[in-house]
Amino acid sequence: MATVTHLVSPPESSRAYRPRAAAKTSDALREKKSVYVNYDRGEHEVSVRVTGFRKADIARRYRVRVENDRFQKDWSVSEVADRLIALNRWEEVDGVLNSWVGRFARKNFPILIGELGRRGCIDLCVNVFNWMKNQKNYCARNDIYNTMIRLHARCNRVDQARGLFFEMQKWSCKPDAETYNALINAHGRAGQWRWAMNLMDDMLRAAIAPSRTTYNNLINACGSSGNWREALEVCKKMTDNGVGPDLVTHNIVLSAYKSGRQFSKALSYFELMKGAKVRPDTTTFNIVIYCLSKLGQTSQALDVFNSMREKKRAECRPDVVTFTSVMHLYSVRGEVESCRAVFEAMVAEGLKPNIVSYNALMGAYAVHGMSENALSVFQEIKRNGMVPDVVSYTCLLNSYGRSGQPGKAREVFLMMRKERRKPNVVTYNALIDAYGSNGLLPEAVGVFRQMEQDGVKPNVVSVSTLLAACSRSGKKVNVETVLSAAETRGIKLNTAAYNSAIGSFINGAELEKAVALYRTMSRKKVKADSVTFTVLISGSCRMSKYPEAVSYLKDMEELGVPMTKEVYSSVLCAYSKQGQVTEAESIFKQMKKDGCKPDVIAYTSMLHAYNASEKWEKACELFLEMEENGVEPDSIACSALMRAFNKGGQPSNVFILMDLMREKEVPFTGAVFFEIFSACNTLQEWKRAIDLIQMMEPYLPSLSIGLTNQMLHLFGKSGKVEAMMKLFYKLIASGVGINLETYSVLLEHLLAVGNWRKYIEVLEWMSDGGIQPSTQMYRDIISFGERSAGIEFEPLIRQKLASLRNKGGGDLSKAH
Repeated sequence: MATVTHLVSPPESSRAYRPRAAAKTSDALREKKSVYVNYDRGEHEVSVRVTGFRKADIARRYRVRVENDRFQKDWSVSEVADRLIALNRWEEVDGVLNSWVGRFARKNFPILIGELGRRGCIDLCVNVFNWMKNQKNYCARNDIYNTMIRLHARCNRVDQARGLFFEMQKWSCKPDAETYNALINAHGRAGQWRWAMNLMDDMLRAAIAPSRTTYNNLINACGSSGNWREALEVCKKMTDNGVGPDLVTHNIVLSAYKSGRQFSKALSYFELMKGAKVRPDTTTFNIVIYCLSKLGQTSQALDVFNSMREKKRAECRPDVVTFTSVMHLYSVRGEVESCRAVFEAMVAEGLKPNIVSYNALMGAYAVHGMSENALSVFQEIKRNGMVPDVVSYTCLLNSYGRSGQPGKAREVFLMMRKERRKPNVVTYNALIDAYGSNGLLPEAVGVFRQMEQDGVKPNVVSVSTLLAACSRSGKKVNVETVLSAAETRGIKLNTAAYNSAIGSFINGAELEKAVALYRTMSRKKVKADSVTFTVLISGSCRMSKYPEAVSYLKDMEELGVPMTKEVYSSVLCAYSKQGQVTEAESIFKQMKKDGCKPDVIAYTSMLHAYNASEKWEKACELFLEMEENGVEPDSIACSALMRAFNKGGQPSNVFILMDLMREKEVPFTGAVFFEIFSACNTLQEWKRAIDLIQMMEPYLPSLSIGLTNQMLHLFGKSGKVEAMMKLFYKLIASGVGINLETYSVLLEHLLAVGNWRKYIEVLEWMSDGGIQPSTQMYRDIISFGERSAGIEFEPLIRQKLASLRNKGGGDLSKAH
């Protein structure tokens, strides 16, 4: 292993002409960096060591006390920190500190507490501070209190920070500007912006002049809580008091707009910054990218990102936050591959992804149900020495739920608990959705109950997810129970929750309850959106309530709800089902005028409308328009157009459309096959029809019995009995259910061509299959024998029928 270790320290020449006392103090406080490099593994590590005041630096009276005591150790500050960190949590710090010679130098303690704080050991800092206060040589000073308040602020321990503020005044230690700055920062981190404002007033009453840092902390305290107006007021007061804003101030104001969801105002402020020739930094551009993304201006956000990566803007190079924001942008747009590419570009540029970056990538995979990719990222987090947080586990759980693996989603949930990661409300909602989206409604309800038992309060998303599960369960469920549970818990339903509940009622064929809930929604001032009306209109159409479906258009107009493609398609369906072609055409034109590009559903509804009104030419023109606009036809649209061709006297076009369907790999359905057979019948294209039997073999199990009977009838009616029997054999081989009507079609056409032997054979098949032939079937064959079979075959027919009677084929006496 090739490793290099060296110390980084200033050259000797830089210390040559300093006074001796100053040089001694400077040497004691100077940080020395130790660099460890492993070229084999491509790793490097930088550790900072602080010497502090040693035995030679303390007063003589203290040196005499420890001179010959072998238990007194002349450790450096970093060595003391190492020993304190190595203590078990139940051990006291007294043993280490009482053995340290440097304890007699008061200036060592701010350095020691700072070193422990840098390593994240806040509790050890508190223990060291409490030990120090019990020493005889302790003297309360601002520096140590300010250090401790800053540490508590960093850990969001606002109560402890405030307690130290009052404690220092009891020790006759007057707070200074740095004290107030630290305390305002602590309250700002905790979202207690009013406390921060009061502290500013106390500061002014104490005749302590606020610095730019003070104002910045106060603006940040207001802005981070979403109170952007108060943040602007403080900024104005800052300027009025002669303290000019710097770049940090501008960034904090931008962040205040961002936290208050005033994204347009943030971009306007950014333009003012450019007009005032304030040079933005990476933080500024990060906020701008975030705001542009939230406003849906993704192209502009990507332009800002790309400009940051150009060499000419090297001073504003993208950092981890920038790359993570762009990953979120691509994730929202559904561009998973682009999200991964940005992640890889971040790594390639030497930036180390943090847990938020990994979670953004996992989130992109989770939305699309790419569970294997999400798991790979989760494992990569662990390999890189990071600890997955609640968001990481939730993303992995969500990926399994979206990919139809609720069992594995549950395993992730249990693993999360095992690793002592407390699930939050988002985690529970993801698990409810994992069960609900896969039709496991009882399990989803069980998670909802477990959520409350575990002390996690459900929110409106929990209720919406559970209602959506009710809608997807495919069973009639008691939606009122879920709504009542939400009301009992004081959860106010939003538009999405009402939409889910209305959809659940409609899926359960309870249209009246869905409409009643829509009225309740209006009464409670919850504004309906386009999804609400799409569900109501499509649901009314499904239950043949076409006038009611169309009536919702007036409600949409009164509420100012914009028409969407889905609403237009649903209304078109309602008009076409009622045969109101003129109204359907009007809506279709309005749809295109409003910029809603018609989709395949809208075109199909219009095709049905034209078919119903026998406007075959218009149906053909519409299909050509559909093709010109790049709308790919589906099976339903193709069957509708084939019907128009057949009814409009253009059956040859059916075959052209059939070839187009093959080329575009549009799946064939029963309706499509029937129209093709109809065209074959019209044009007497029996060779094509017989060839089609082979092609339709994979689709036979999905065809309805009524449709197959019609196809058999078409063959038989045209005298193609062999083709008819071939199709029948294919139906039997594919396991399709055969009923009495099927046999009736076969017998009718067999008798028409005089094939009495096959007729009797079919009767035997019926008997063997447990289907009792009708009396009329026997009468028909006996009548045929007497009339057409001749003297030679008539006795043979009677003999076979008698044999069939002996097998249980029925009472032939009624046939005479």
